[in-house]
Order: sequence, then structure tokens, then C-alpha cells
Amino acid sequence: MAYLGIERSLSGRRWVGPGVEVERQAELLVQQSGLPLALCGVLARLGVAPDEVATYLDPKLRDLLPDPRSLKDMERAAERFLQAVRERQKIAIFADYDVDGGTSGALLVDWLRQMGRQATLYVPDRIDEGYGPNEPAMAALAAEHDLIICVDCGTLSHEAIAAAKGADVVILDHHLGGETLPDCVACVNPNRQDESGDLAHLCAAAVVFLMLVEAGRQLREAGARGPDLMAMLDLVALATVADVAPLKGVNRALVRQGLKVMAGRARPGLVALADVARLDSAPSSYHLGFVLGPRVNAGGRVGQADLGARLLATDNPHEAQAMAERLEGFNAERREIEAAVRAAALAQAEERGLDGPLVWAAGEGWHPGVVGIVASRLKEQTNRPAVVIGLEKGEGKGSGRSVVGVDLGASIQRLASEGLLIKGGGHKMAAGLSVAQDQLEPAMARLGVLLEKQGAGQGGAADLRLDGMLMPGAATVELIEQLEQAGPFGQGAPGPRFAIADARITFTKQVGSGHLKFACDDGVGGRLEGIAFGAFDGELGQALVNHGGARFHLAGKLEVNEWGGRRSAQLRLEDAAPANA
Repeated sequence: MAYLGIERSLSGRRWVGPGVEVERQAELLVQQSGLPLALCGVLARLGVAPDEVATYLDPKLRDLLPDPRSLKDMERAAERFLQAVRERQKIAIFADYDVDGGTSGALLVDWLRQMGRQATLYVPDRIDEGYGPNEPAMAALAAEHDLIICVDCGTLSHEAIAAAKGADVVILDHHLGGETLPDCVACVNPNRQDESGDLAHLCAAAVVFLMLVEAGRQLREAGARGPDLMAMLDLVALATVADVAPLKGVNRALVRQGLKVMAGRARPGLVALADVARLDSAPSSYHLGFVLGPRVNAGGRVGQADLGARLLATDNPHEAQAMAERLEGFNAERREIEAAVRAAALAQAEERGLDGPLVWAAGEGWHPGVVGIVASRLKEQTNRPAVVIGLEKGEGKGSGRSVVGVDLGASIQRLASEGLLIKGGGHKMAAGLSVAQDQLEPAMARLGVLLEKQGAGQGGAADLRLDGMLMPGAATVELIEQLEQAGPFGQGAPGPRFAIADARITFTKQVGSGHLKFACDDGVGGRLEGIAFGAFDGELGQALVNHGGARFHLAGKLEVNEWGGRRSAQLRLEDAAPANA
């Protein structure tokens, strides 16, 4: 049954509440823990058992961090890395141009700097070189360096790795591996085909972190000490959230601890980035994914490919400030380009039909730096895997995003093995591809078949899932802080969302560029303020503005609003429906 009877809200969605089993489990958790029902409902939905509550709310890295040696080639990778450090060999780091690649490269640069060593950081240009190692770049690096470390890339790059003649290569990656691995000293990747898959949820920066843990162990065995790795978790947290890695197991502990490190404002690059983004509070996982991450990515998308990695790696505050300001400018440019491509892609996808297992669009001259973001928007809008491709000179370069339960990376990789793509790969939730323009239609048709076999396209617009109902007066700062203990929230662990039932709208106002500020109450003294971003001119915003005394069911996420030294509870409104519907 639809929650509160809402079969179709003002945004066209069906509301779904917690199931009977979740509600029973929540009641049991309340009885055994004494925690608020709202928090216990979230824990029950996340599958936390009564005897796991305490450890889940306070995840410790020492309890959850896997043994690095459980990953194949890990000891060999750390040994070769330390040999280069010990013998003062020349080291190059070949990093992907996204946040995960940038943070991975920055982790190694930071560690080496603290050990009195330097490294060359190389990030390929998205347009001129494309994703991953390429033969000219690897050959050039090998001519000048003894060791090349490929981070967040390399697992499928057989020819490029082979071109690195005269240098050793170590790969630290997390993308899906093929049947064979490149000829290199070590390839550490939890998504190699001969791995168990137990650590498949790690991003590349987490793999790099584990390699540094193993390096630290080998140093201690030799009677030496390495840098403080806990202070580097701000970078791992940023990568984990920005790369949409599932927030489960050790990833929760990495992000939780990393956010604490970030709040200390010790890394010049992240401090400068937070300041240009006007982030005036301690960061949350939301800020990593939607505020800081996009700015780090902006250089690789529309500007200078290595700018984000260099920002994260620098220890010079003045240099960091200059780079952060440039990234802010690139991010504004990215938004403009994205808006144009998004409008064209949506129009094309609608013409093709939005009810199949795959939504896709391709256009001449679409900027390859924004196709991934546009694919994300189409995926969110349609609740289906989406692929967006930019065409140029008879070839398409695209990016895809998937929905929970549908492995897009494996399907893209299969297309490549079948010869329908020039190349392609990725992981479950995201993938990249290159395709000849005359193979575009058959490739997308085949991809749709593969995705449909996994269940893609069976649902309509995504249901709005709710954890329960709250009275306006129950939404307090204290409750929000308790709910945050169940976080961090993100991929694989959606944040709590509540319904405020039968609310009376007492105040509405447009703020900023089309945002709706409002307040509501329950008629018996409880009051709650809220904001709906970008909603003022839409159906949702206008319904609340012109309420005419009607009451509404409101749905959204609770957050703490800090303004003028005052902290108050606020509802970030996502949807609403007339209470008498």
C-alpha cells in the first residue's frame, strides 16, 4: 500500500513506507537500545541487528579495516614502492582525471613528500588522450622514471603498460578486470576476476590507502616509521563518496573518520576548495558528493586535467587558493555546458522512449567532460540505466550510470568483448565506452537486451521511500544529530527521509534563484521550517505558495540549519501531496 495513501504526489511519485518487518524490527531496537523510534527505524531498514547497534553507530577503523595482504599482489606492490623510496628512484604516478584518481595520486604524493621524496604526477587529458594509460604517455614516462604507479586505471591497459619499456609498473585500481592482466610488477585490484569480491566496494583511493598501510607494516618490520595514515583519510573519504562507492563495511569507517579529519582543516587544497564553495560548516558526506567533488572534477571535465589532483596534493596554501579559484571558474563553465547537453539529451531520449530498459542519447560535439553527469541526471529522472555519448569524426565517447541491482560495467565490458564497442569498462554503477558511430544503434540495442535480463526498466518513476512519519515539533537538532550517527549516508545507504503529515503551511517566500523557503505547523504548537531548492516556480512550489489554507503531507530529509550563530532543524523538501487526496 502507498504510504499515507499517496499513489501520485505533486512530483508524480508513489510514496512507500517501511514494511511490516522493518517496523517490527524498529520496535525491537527501541525496546533493547532505548534509542528514538525514528533512529531505530533507519537502523532497521539498514539491516542492523540489536547486538550490532553500538558498533554500527560508532564504526572503528581498527575493527573494520581489512588486512591489505588479503588482496593479491599487495605485498609485491608495497615492496616495489618501498624499494623505489629507499633507493631514491624516480617515481611517476599516472592518475585518472576524476576525483578518485586525483585523490589517489594526491595520497601517494603526500606520503612521499613526508618521506622526503618527490614524484611526477601525470593526469591524461580527457579529450586528447581519453581514459586510462596510453602508449605515448607511458613510453615517455618510462624513459624518465624507474617506477610508474597507475592509480584508478590500468587494469585493462595491456598495450599501454607494455609500452613502458625500461620502467616497472604497479597498478592500484578497482575497475572490473578482464580474463588476463597486463604484464606488470603488481596489479592490486579487488575487482580482478581471481579475487573473492569481498572488497569489491572499495574505490581506488581506498586501495591506495591499503597499499600505504602495507608499506607502513613493512617499514615497521624493518625498524622504520612511515607517515601518519589516519591524517590522510580526508582524501579517502572524498574519493569514496564522490566515486559513489557503497557506504557499507569499512567504507563507512573510512568516510566517518575522514570527515573528522577534514573538519580539522589541515589540508590546504581542501580548505581552499571549501572556502571558494562558501562551505561554512563542518563537511558532511553530502558536501563531499555535491559540493567538493564536482569542483575537483571540473578541471578534468572542461579545464586543465591535472588541476584537481595538484590542488589536493599541494602543501602550499597560496598555491591552493589560486587553483581552487580556477576550479570554481571551470565548475561554473561546466554547469553551462551541462545544461545545454542535458536539454538536448533529454529531448532525444524522450523521442526514443523512456520506458525501455535503457535510456540513451548521442549528439555531435557534445562535450565528453559532461556526458557522465548528464547520464546521471537521466538515470535519476527515469529510474533506468542511462548512457550519453558525444560524437566526433565518426566516433562516440560516452559514459553511463546505472541503478541499484543492475551491473552496467559488466554489460559494457561484454559489449566490448563482442566487438560492438572500440573499448569499454567500469564498475557496477558507472562505465565508460568508445564506439564507432556506425555501430552506435546496434551497440545500444544489444546493451538494452543485456540490461533487461538484469531487470532494468521494470519499474516506473522511482518510488519515494520514507522511513516513517514525524510531527513538526519532533524534528529537533538533537534528533538530527542522533540520526547522523547512523551515517554516513550515500550509495547503498540512503539517508533518512520522513513525512510530515497533515501540515499547515504558515509561511512561504522565494529566496535565491528560484528556491522556496517555507514554514509549517501541526496546529498544536509544533513548528518546522523548510527549504525546497529550485522548486519555487514548479508545481510543487506553487502548490505550497498558493495553498489557500489547504494542508499537505510533506516529505524530505532533516538537516541542521546554521544561521547567525543559531542552529535549528530544517526540512529539505523533496516532495508533497495534498493531505485530502
